[in-house]
Amino acid sequence: MDIYILMEKINKLEYHQKLLLKVIENPNHSFYKLVVEKSLAEKDVKVFNQICEELNIKWEEQKAEGFVYFHPLYNEFEKRLHPNLTAYEVIYACIKQQLFLPLMIELRRYL
Repeated sequence: MDIYILMEKINKLEYHQKLLLKVIENPNHSFYKLVVEKSLAEKDVKVFNQICEELNIKWEEQKAEGFVYFHPLYNEFEKRLHPNLTAYEVIYACIKQQLFLPLMIELRRYL
C-alpha cells in the first residue's frame, strides 16, 4: 500500500478520534457522530462548513429582500452535500448539535 494512502487513513482516524471524544463529552454532537459514521475526512467537513456559511449568507440576503420561499436554497444545499450524506440526516444532526441553527431550521421545512 502506498505511504500516502496510509498517512491519509491515519489522519482520518486521528480526526475521527477527536470527534468521538467530543461526542462522548456531549451526546448531542450528532453531526460529529454522523461524520464518523459516514467516514468523512476533515477536509470534507471544512467544505461542508463553507457551503453552510455561503448558504447562510444567501438566506440572510434573500430574507432581507423579502423572500419567503427558500426551496431553491434547499435544492442547492442538497446538491452540494457530500455523496455519503443525505439532507435529512444532516439537517437533523445539525439542529441537534445547534450548528447553523437558523438555516437548518429553515431548510427542515423542505424535507
